[in-house]
Amino acid sequence: MVKRPPTGTIPDAPGSYQFLDPYGRVLYVGKAKSLRSRLNSYFGRRDRLAARTAQMLDEAATVEWIQVANELEALMLEFSLIKTHDPRFNIDLKDDKSYPYLAITVDQEWPRALVVRERRRKGSRYFGPYGQAGAIRDTLDLLLKTFPVRTCPDTKLREHQRAGRPCLLFHIEKCSGPCVGEVSSEDYQGMVSDLMRVIGGDTKEVEVRLQGQMDAASQSQEYEAAARHRDHLISVRRASEKQQMVGTGNESFDLISVAGDQLEVAVQVFTVRHGRVVGRKGSIVDRVSDLREPELLAQIVAGHYRNEPPQGVPRWVYVTEMPDDQKLLEKWLSNERQGPVGFRVPQRGGKRDLLKTVTINAEEEFIRHRMKRAADHNSRARALNELQVALNLPAAPLRIECYDMSHLQGTDYVGSMVVMEDGLPNKNEYRRFKIRHVEGNDDYAAMEEVLTRRLTAFLEEEKLPVAERSGRFSYPPQLLLVDGGKGQLSVAQRVVENLGLADRIPVASLAKQFEEVYRPGSKAPILLSRTSEALFLLQRIRDESHRFAVTYHRQLRAKRMTGSVLDDIVGLGPGRRKKLVKELGGVRSIQSASLEDLLALPWLPDAVGQAVYAKTHPEEQPATPKQ
Repeated sequence: MVKRPPTGTIPDAPGSYQFLDPYGRVLYVGKAKSLRSRLNSYFGRRDRLAARTAQMLDEAATVEWIQVANELEALMLEFSLIKTHDPRFNIDLKDDKSYPYLAITVDQEWPRALVVRERRRKGSRYFGPYGQAGAIRDTLDLLLKTFPVRTCPDTKLREHQRAGRPCLLFHIEKCSGPCVGEVSSEDYQGMVSDLMRVIGGDTKEVEVRLQGQMDAASQSQEYEAAARHRDHLISVRRASEKQQMVGTGNESFDLISVAGDQLEVAVQVFTVRHGRVVGRKGSIVDRVSDLREPELLAQIVAGHYRNEPPQGVPRWVYVTEMPDDQKLLEKWLSNERQGPVGFRVPQRGGKRDLLKTVTINAEEEFIRHRMKRAADHNSRARALNELQVALNLPAAPLRIECYDMSHLQGTDYVGSMVVMEDGLPNKNEYRRFKIRHVEGNDDYAAMEEVLTRRLTAFLEEEKLPVAERSGRFSYPPQLLLVDGGKGQLSVAQRVVENLGLADRIPVASLAKQFEEVYRPGSKAPILLSRTSEALFLLQRIRDESHRFAVTYHRQLRAKRMTGSVLDDIVGLGPGRRKKLVKELGGVRSIQSASLEDLLALPWLPDAVGQAVYAKTHPEEQPATPKQ
């Protein structure tokens, strides 16, 4: 473990610091307005440190720092060191898939347009990334009719230059034939510039020029030329229609949103240029340290623009909340753009709606990422084996049950039980409980009631012959997991001991704040590796139990809050109640209706009409119906 540097050796000045392992590899790079204050925060009380920060300090052997003149220089130095060393405890933006880009090789004599998956080649201009390769290929194919730049490899270009004959693309008018001198260098460069302008979303100037050429040719009675200019104009407009319009023609901005949990976060970035969405990129961020949302967002923003996005830095960046070091980031990005850059949190209008769309995309991407990982059989097998070893279980827990409570100030108290078998949710085995014997807000007592009811039902089922068992609680868990810390674990342990199941059912708890696992007999938590499949599995079942409990609680609360005086009347089902409300004009009209009015309804039985009158007029005795 790294030791605190001697007192007074750390400067009270801006700079960047690096934690190194015993072999000199950089584990973490950070920046600070005051190196002394920031580094001292790592060497305070150990129990107040985040779990992953403590892990980093355990693996580190030394800490070094570099003093600079100001915060901006500290930020730039941090970027440089992260790029050079790729530290494992820094935020890592990993693409969740390989996105296609449109590349223009602008450094060549005859620039080429092509679709690529990575931005490796220097001297090329990149556009995107795009959601689908097919979409950008279709757009490029459409634009080649208007801007016939070459798409062939350099080897094919040289081959046709030697042969003096153009390829098929020239004959179908999708290449201007630079290999055989059919186009001048100046005209070709103009086509390339127009193509890049249209792909970048700036179509207004090109459309105006093509419209003018078409009108001029028409006035000169050069109708074939006018028809060609018309077709070119139609192609440009169709290509621009493929790019979603989300703002005015002169607006350029990025939208960034995140969704995830304590271990991983999905990031979505939408790129808007000249009012059109010209790129979308998703990444999966491994949360290697416990950060507040503004801190996490600041690191994500810095990581995105540090990687030099192909569309450059826009005037505005829209985010769900202001990142930490906002002014510093704006100053850095303004230097990169050579113009002002600002962050905004949209409160209303189209930008707010678009940011919601970006957030929904992030949530869906995160769910897909989790499902893809969960569906892998090898990952599930590793998770179960890791759990067996880490928690010292007698066998791999093929059946895991997790419990959680949900309520609102002690009302509508419910509990949930979710089940994973072989690492996958078995929703047929899910159970939910209404808390019967707990008054007020007491999660421990509620947890004890739920576990006692579930395990007592198991013991009763076990006594029955196999043919007579209902199957609802017939199987014991091989790991009983509760959401919480030591307190919830003590409750679970007490229940299994009181029922004589301590030797048969292992129990554990998972604390949400630092993802710490507790087991009976151990005061210290078990810290599973942040990248372990075991922690991923425990977290997933814990989150599912929370979702299941909250959903049931909301159902009960909604039913209670929307309850009607017409509820629980014998003979008045949903169909009759709906018809009664519609015919009399509302619940208040029913409450003011006389018994004669109710009995006069031909489709409503007299007994039901009397019951409705009795329920809506409790202060009166129901009259005897007339014969």
